[in-house]
Amino acid sequence: MKKILALMLALVMVFALAACGEAETEETTPATEPAGEETTPAEETAPAEETDLSELSLDELLAELETVTEGTLTVATSPDFAPYEFYAIDENGEPVLAGFDLALARYIADYLGLECEIVPMDFDGVLNEIAMKTVDMGMAGLSPDPAREGAMAFSDLYYLGGQSFVSVKDKADQFTSLEDLANHPEYQIGAQNGSIQADLANEYAAPESVVILTKVTDIVAELVNGGLDGAFIETAVAANYAVSNPDLEIIFDVPYDQAGSSIGVQLGNPVLLECVNRAIAAAIDDGSMDTFVAEANELSTGETYEGLLDENGSVPEVGTAAGDAATA
Repeated sequence: MKKILALMLALVMVFALAACGEAETEETTPATEPAGEETTPAEETAPAEETDLSELSLDELLAELETVTEGTLTVATSPDFAPYEFYAIDENGEPVLAGFDLALARYIADYLGLECEIVPMDFDGVLNEIAMKTVDMGMAGLSPDPAREGAMAFSDLYYLGGQSFVSVKDKADQFTSLEDLANHPEYQIGAQNGSIQADLANEYAAPESVVILTKVTDIVAELVNGGLDGAFIETAVAANYAVSNPDLEIIFDVPYDQAGSSIGVQLGNPVLLECVNRAIAAAIDDGSMDTFVAEANELSTGETYEGLLDENGSVPEVGTAAGDAATA
């Protein structure tokens, strides 16, 4: 009897070992895998090498370039920022978009073999349209602020400028330093909505004294009329306004790390960014950028309009909210 039980146990062990061996074979060697299609883990996980766009020719880049509208470079701008962008009134009394930003925009489009469509809007609209990718890029004297990097990519700098604190000559003596602004909540300190200057106003002035306005023209008008005591304005723009408003005075240069202007380019379009940077370099190298700045400065001393046109594409009548921006 014992011999029979031992024999039965031995047979059970043999069957168990055989079953384990079959399970291991099925786990390590799938019977359904097609011959010749084996892949190694390295082949499955190896990342594709990224193309270095700087090594491509312009023709190669253009073959890959995509814009919001095929064949067109769509540019958002805020035409209340002379000499960057504004309307010059021509000999027929018609407003014509002008400024060195817009001259550069047209240069870039021509460099890339594209038509140029410029879309005027308020400054904060420029930032929003770039972020929503409804335009290819925005040009409005933009500083490459790191806080904006989540909404747009920045081109190389095309113009070196600065920031200023501005007032009128009668009030100049009451400002002793930028740091002292915080001690005077009774002051009214202006800045443009959504701008670097608004950030600077909030940094230096007492929070309750900061007045945010939509257009730089409104800020200048309030300074001249006594509604504001001071304002933060980009230096080139402040100097331009001082020509037509001699009572204005730049009181302080304002420290700012990102001293210069850049183009805001829609995120996720590295080919467009590379093309824009090459066009900027070409405009600087061939002297075009210097010409654009000189011409814009000259035009801005003549009859101009800063702001948005009415629904008929005309300068609004003086006395309307937009019409108050006309200068001569």
